[in-house]
Amino acid sequence: MNVINEMTLKFKALSENEAFARSCVAAFCVQLNPTLDEITDIKTAVSEAVTNCVVHAYPKEEGEITLNVKLTRDSAIISISDEGIGISNFEKARQPFFTTKPSEERSGMGFTVMESFMDKVYLLKNKTKGVTVLMEKKFGEEEKKIMGE
Repeated sequence: MNVINEMTLKFKALSENEAFARSCVAAFCVQLNPTLDEITDIKTAVSEAVTNCVVHAYPKEEGEITLNVKLTRDSAIISISDEGIGISNFEKARQPFFTTKPSEERSGMGFTVMESFMDKVYLLKNKTKGVTVLMEKKFGEEEKKIMGE
């Protein structure tokens, strides 16, 4: 992987920072000339990942989210990390409609949404505590399909 540019943001795990995070990632990715659909996909996936951190990672304390974006010639690799309580069962968390907060009317579709809009999605336990969602979006894939490549 040949990284041509990279940025890292740290911000408080507050719901009002979700829009900030997705806007920053979208603005950073524009330098690769993605389509509007590709930018929309990235913004949606980032929104879901950040919202998961805000809602689930820090139930009893204020926390921080770290967002990192690496750009290659034709893709964005995005990691969103928290140092919160973690996820005890990754497989269960990735199942559609599973939520640990049913009383808050959560749909349990966060990971499903991320997986449908990104080319790759990985869920990783951090060394100390918390979780990292690692996602990749390749640019130009729709164009390649249309051109028969």
